[in-house]
Amino acid sequence: MSKTIMSKPTTNNIMIKGATTIAILAALTGYQTLPSTEIKKPNNIVVDSNPLTAAMPAIDRQGHIAYVEEQGVGSAKVSALYSIRPDGSDRQRIDQITGYIYAPAWSADGQQLAYSKQAPNQHPNIYIHDRNRDTHNLVVNAQGSNLSASFSPDSHHLLYSSTVAGNADIYKTRLSDGKTEQLTTLPSTEVQPNYAPDAQSFVYVSDKVRAGSPRLYRYYFATQTAVPITTAGYAASPQLSVDGRHLAYLNGSKAAVMTLTTGHVLNLADTGLDEPARLSPSGTYAVYPAYAPDVDGSQRSHVVIHSLSGHPSYTISSQDGGVIRSPVWGR
Repeated sequence: MSKTIMSKPTTNNIMIKGATTIAILAALTGYQTLPSTEIKKPNNIVVDSNPLTAAMPAIDRQGHIAYVEEQGVGSAKVSALYSIRPDGSDRQRIDQITGYIYAPAWSADGQQLAYSKQAPNQHPNIYIHDRNRDTHNLVVNAQGSNLSASFSPDSHHLLYSSTVAGNADIYKTRLSDGKTEQLTTLPSTEVQPNYAPDAQSFVYVSDKVRAGSPRLYRYYFATQTAVPITTAGYAASPQLSVDGRHLAYLNGSKAAVMTLTTGHVLNLADTGLDEPARLSPSGTYAVYPAYAPDVDGSQRSHVVIHSLSGHPSYTISSQDGGVIRSPVWGR
């Protein structure tokens, strides 16, 4: 069955609203900016001397942040996928395409990175980059928009959304042999799955209550049922922390973090890009993209490293002056 392919699915969601007025500049007052110079270091060397990262838990400091940088518009759009250490060093380009790259997601051990890639006049497909082997393998090539991959904690399975059956639903595929199961079958839009750390459930986005008004839900594999997560309205792009206690997401137009036991929501910033927060492996930092003043006073797209525990927050500049999207922090 042929499907109509979206020419540009939103980076983090389907049927999610567009960018809002940029209001991040005031929120970033006082943030420090790391240099944007590309610094190559062997992957086994960890830099502890930077005062902005020296106090980080080792699991964060030794990890990598993947992000997408976009240049140009329309048919001239070029998207590059980068990996960088939290101290701004070892920036490496993983992939590049004339077209779009969406929603990178690390495996639990930080050795694999899943992402969607869309060339002009084609549907988005899901690839996995293996850091150890330096390979890029196509893993989902269904005839639809295939987006928002999420690794199971053991890295044996992948959740993702696809429009292969018509509307957007959530699927689970076994990476060893490609065996795939459709998990949602509602006539509404179900997208952006994210595995829970115990692999017993996942969180996702659905507009089943009202079309175009996304809400968050949690699906339990044992019962094949979903329950709503209480939010104050528009909510999208959920990500559970490694300990399962916190939920990073897009709260209206703000990058936010919720404490699940209490429902308390910490709104970090309106990024101006409708981008969610993503938590570091320790859960004590959040990362999101925004425009902010660069060291020379110009406005530039940055990765914001936001401390949730009182340590300094700072930004890392884009590599080539493009627009940064979808940063995600892995081990």
